[in-house]
Amino acid sequence: MKKLIGAMLACLLAGGLMAAETPEFNTDTGGVRSERGTTDLGSEATPAPFKNYRKDGEPYDRQYMHQPPLIPHDVRNYEVDTKVNKCLSCHSFKNASKMKAPKISPTHFETRDGMTLGEVSPRRYFCQQCHVPQADAKPLVENTFKPVESLE
Repeated sequence: MKKLIGAMLACLLAGGLMAAETPEFNTDTGGVRSERGTTDLGSEATPAPFKNYRKDGEPYDRQYMHQPPLIPHDVRNYEVDTKVNKCLSCHSFKNASKMKAPKISPTHFETRDGMTLGEVSPRRYFCQQCHVPQADAKPLVENTFKPVESLE
């Protein structure tokens, strides 16, 4: 038992010495690039500037089957929480015609059990889980995606 405890202490001591010799920040990433650049995780990076969103526009074409429609306008400062959903002020069945906005899909009123509700289903209430605005921004990574031919 004393030999086992002695061996464990020796390992801990050796590990402590090796850790003391290792630099605090290892810059070798193995070829992986971070969007943070060379900023250490322990410090704050300079935030990226706000992206330019178009004011209002034509809907974007869909690129694959069952793709949720993209949002063709800025949604910064839109309030969406358990009490308020700013998106529904234009896209609800009641307001869509007078706001000249697309109506929310009838599928958004169905529960996962297939029941139709009189209001938006809780699982579809937080719009930006699926629908995202498009910004005038350069791609973060190379993209070779090709849209489905039948949708072109």
